[in-house]
Amino acid sequence: MKYKVVEKGNPINPEAPKKLYASPVNAGKFTVKDLANEIAGRSSLTRGDIENVLNNFLDVLPTYLKIGMSVKLGDFGTMRLNLQSEGAEQSEGFNANKIKGVKVIFTPGTDLKKSLENISFEEDK
Repeated sequence: MKYKVVEKGNPINPEAPKKLYASPVNAGKFTVKDLANEIAGRSSLTRGDIENVLNNFLDVLPTYLKIGMSVKLGDFGTMRLNLQSEGAEQSEGFNANKIKGVKVIFTPGTDLKKSLENISFEEDK
């Protein structure tokens, strides 16, 4: 994986000196169509069959996340929602208007984590 070195400040302490950090270089986009072609080459299903399943999955996933369920995707991992909200001093002072955003949290499964352990890195110059 290629990376570049970028200078970043500390958001908690803007006065602190900036430091250099590694940042991944985006190597491009791999689309649902690309993924379907790759999987079709490994199975008896067609690209269209796989693309259909992936698109239907993407249509159905939000339904279950919105009702508060976590969605376990086998060894791939689990997806769930997390809320971002303003704080309140007391429970009476909290209402849904304090909720400012929703984030999708993905927790990779152990097999996926293990498959990513041996990455070699190369600086992009």
